[in-house]
Amino acid sequence: MAQLEGYKIKNFFKWHFRNYDRWVKESLLALLSAGIVFIMNIFRLPSEIIILVPIALFFYMTYKEIKTKKKAKKPLVFTARATRLFLTFWLLIALSFYFLKENFQAPEVFSAEVLILTALLPVYMALSLVITFPLEKFIQFLYYKSAQRKIRNRKDLITIGITGSYGKTSTKHFITAVLSEKFSVLMTPESYNTPMGVTKVIRNELKDTHQIFVCEMGARQRGDIKVLVKLANPKIGVITSIGPQHLETFGTIENVAKTKFELVEGLPEDGIAVLNGDNYYCRTFGEKFAVRKLFYGTESPIERKYFLWAENIINTRQGLKFDAVTEDGMRIKCEVPLLGRHNVSNLLAAISVALALGLNEEDIRRGLSRIEPVPHRLQLISTPHGVTVIDDAFNSNPEGAKEALACLKEMDAKRRIIVTPGMVELGEKEYEENKNLGKNIAEVCDYAILVGKKRSRPIFEGLKEASFPEEKVFVVANLDEATKVLQTLLQPGDVVLFENDLPDNYEG
Repeated sequence: MAQLEGYKIKNFFKWHFRNYDRWVKESLLALLSAGIVFIMNIFRLPSEIIILVPIALFFYMTYKEIKTKKKAKKPLVFTARATRLFLTFWLLIALSFYFLKENFQAPEVFSAEVLILTALLPVYMALSLVITFPLEKFIQFLYYKSAQRKIRNRKDLITIGITGSYGKTSTKHFITAVLSEKFSVLMTPESYNTPMGVTKVIRNELKDTHQIFVCEMGARQRGDIKVLVKLANPKIGVITSIGPQHLETFGTIENVAKTKFELVEGLPEDGIAVLNGDNYYCRTFGEKFAVRKLFYGTESPIERKYFLWAENIINTRQGLKFDAVTEDGMRIKCEVPLLGRHNVSNLLAAISVALALGLNEEDIRRGLSRIEPVPHRLQLISTPHGVTVIDDAFNSNPEGAKEALACLKEMDAKRRIIVTPGMVELGEKEYEENKNLGKNIAEVCDYAILVGKKRSRPIFEGLKEASFPEEKVFVVANLDEATKVLQTLLQPGDVVLFENDLPDNYEG
């Protein structure tokens, strides 16, 4: 969990408070075992029998840990940092064992102390995070400066920074696909959007032959984007959207907007800001900056003065079809194996960047034709059994969930089924947004499979309020159970939407 929570002590404790039922059971079991050892000692049982209690508990907890790691969607990765933390953790445990052995030599007393120690393992991990923090910060600083120098020395390199509450990863892939028709492009992989993630890519993967560096920039608090801008030195900045994401750390959408626009603020005088004109915050905040701005959008361009917009948008079983129209009248016929109006928006961002860098219509069309669906982001999957799957499992948000349901509604389907745990990290709006999701599901779907009995409660209440038949709602504990329910339901011609797949630190 320390790794999933970004090695941040505050987030580590937040997870334990949020999921107290997971670790409290094991801690109580350890304390109960300590009590059993004391009772066994009262009855003067042989020390050889008493010592079996902590051994049995150790093997049980090890088994549980291995079982959990097998099921984890993001299992522990032994990076250099994780290894240093792991070694510190076990060094503390070893020192504690040594202290107990030296001071409590009676086996039965030692066994009880060990069991109490087991109950305190989360505290030991937190202490390990505190101890390693200064060293990790120093190592990060050295790596960061090394990557920064490498970028600054590449005067010919064009860095494109991409940020936004939603859509930045998809847009990164689209920009890379289109620009690769003319340039040698390096893209930050997966969700490498933190200072250390980007630093690693620059240090290990950026070559002298690369002409373009497409850099995704993530943020959870004010100043995060500024750090990435100073590192990557972007000449083009793309902001895909601004909305109620990570409000637990930002507090307000205005703070989200200010943070995202740290990207535009950090552009050079001859830089270019590519902004989503359909988004209120992108539009209003964007007008404040003097840098060259290219607005794009799917709404009416008459009043918005768009650089690029979309017309004739159609969702088909083969994907999206639309026309991309420029302010000077160029019309590009686009066919892409993707779904969703928000993907049109992200594709327009990619086309805007391509036009700004001198690609012609043929380059752009050819690049668009090579785009592959980003895994788990409204990805169309056809199965041998005649069932169509819309995989939108990566990360749900209010706008994205609404768009996914709109796509599901447009599909020619025998029955429409959704599998979802709902949305997270929406702060005070989380309950309301998930309840609204339930109401929207009721308008579109024939069956709903809700993952997480506690977490999906607001969705269930939204479904109930919209008079959705309760016998068509299945509430399950995890994705494995959801799959079993699906197997009993599916028929040829059905369309299934997987909307959001919670990381391990949010399940429940």
